[in-house]
Amino acid sequence: MLSRPGKNATRQRVHDRIRKKLQGTAERPRLNVYRSLNHIYVQVIDDLHGKTLVSASTSEGEKKTGGNVSAAKQVGKTIAERAKAKGITKVVFDRGGYIYHGRVKALADAAREGGLQF
Repeated sequence: MLSRPGKNATRQRVHDRIRKKLQGTAERPRLNVYRSLNHIYVQVIDDLHGKTLVSASTSEGEKKTGGNVSAAKQVGKTIAERAKAKGITKVVFDRGGYIYHGRVKALADAAREGGLQF
């Protein structure tokens, strides 16, 4: 009997495939999403210099959990505000190997509403 890879291994393979095609630059950095069971994390990254320009997550607030759509929307708004404060308006969206649905989609939509273009 063959063993199947776990969900995270499959996600990592998809993420690697996505990363072959995308690269964040200083003019258009990469908006990366990581979704855990209880939290969601997002970073704006300049891959050419290997620097994280802006970050936000549900774990930095006073809320106990961030594993829901409303928390993801709040993080999307926060990352858009912080990015605009640094002069970043255009980004490349990196869904991190996750399906564009639920929390990932809510975060992306809120970031777009906040003024980020992707």
